[in-house]
Amino acid sequence: MKKYTKTHEWVNIENGEVGITENAIELLGDIVFLELPDVGKEFSKDSPIAVVESVKAASDIYAPVSGKVTEKNEDLETSPEDLNENPKSWLFKIEVSNKDELNSLLDEQEYQKEIDK
Repeated sequence: MKKYTKTHEWVNIENGEVGITENAIELLGDIVFLELPDVGKEFSKDSPIAVVESVKAASDIYAPVSGKVTEKNEDLETSPEDLNENPKSWLFKIEVSNKDELNSLLDEQEYQKEIDK
């Protein structure tokens, strides 16, 4: 089950995968660069943790919850353009340190309402 942020990140609460939404990818345009966090890095909710760059702009990716990076998708880091073809791909995995923070995230319907505004 995925939970979403208003800044277009998602986290799969079952396996810790984190990604950006299809809506974010559409807004960015063709992705050309991706800088993912190192395994072992700890971070706080809402802090910048990664960078995605497209032909239009560069954007920070924010941590949807606090935790520690346990794995990163190295295939995407070396071929970021693959995210354009498979926008549901995960970027990195986290071990959530404060499960209560998951309650502040949006479900799919709530996120859809946010982007429809």
